Amino acid sequence: MTASGSDHRRARPVEFLDVRRIGFVEHPPPALTPWEQREVDRLWAGTRERSPTTFDGPLVASLGIDLPGPGVLVAHWARLSYRYRALRVLRPSGDVPGSVFVTVLLPTERGLVVGRGARTTAAPGRWTLPGGSVEPPDDGQPLDGAALRRDAARELAEELGVRIADGELRLFAVTRGRRFGSLGFHFLAPPVTGALVLRRHADLVAAETGHGAGPELDEVAFVSSPAEADRLGPGADYLPQVLRRYGDEV
Repeated sequence: MTASGSDHRRARPVEFLDVRRIGFVEHPPPALTPWEQREVDRLWAGTRERSPTTFDGPLVASLGIDLPGPGVLVAHWARLSYRYRALRVLRPSGDVPGSVFVTVLLPTERGLVVGRGARTTAAPGRWTLPGGSVEPPDDGQPLDGAALRRDAARELAEELGVRIADGELRLFAVTRGRRFGSLGFHFLAPPVTGALVLRRHADLVAAETGHGAGPELDEVAFVSSPAEADRLGPGADYLPQVLRRYGDEV
């Protein structure tokens, strides 16, 4: 490989991890200085002022990983809430808890389904695969591969109105972000028709609007390549690489 080719690989936003077995170890939340806590609260107050419906919901934060053997991933995590994403502007990138999130690759005859984040979401205007941040399990319940599949199936139903049993989802890829170390667990669903997706999403938008809320994805589209996704507009950092891998494997 040439030096330029090597540099190109290092510049990619996420790396793929060879994972066949996953374990999770919970830790206490990272300690914040009094100044950091004040700044986190101040920035969150500004977010709420701009978007009063924004919810400081619980999430699983990545504190790092171990790879103790071939195909084995041990993820270290802590319980935080959305406001603590403000640490990304307060600390060096290597000292910031990363996100743990799931996505679903939903194939149709028109390509994979992607959606654009609504104005009230954490990533307004950004195109992503259906999915979202992993929420901490209830006390006494494990965080494991089954919990990730349940989260992925729930996100698919909440964002597209498409219901697929979590047992039908297959782990397709695991990514780690180069900047913050965020972990993405990407699941492949059985194929559905594009017409079904459009109909279910339209029904979901109508129902959410009728209840005075907006949809999480304000538009859906179908893509078969990174180039098609790029033409839609800004997208999640993982999206081009995951789409490329999917295209190479199907």
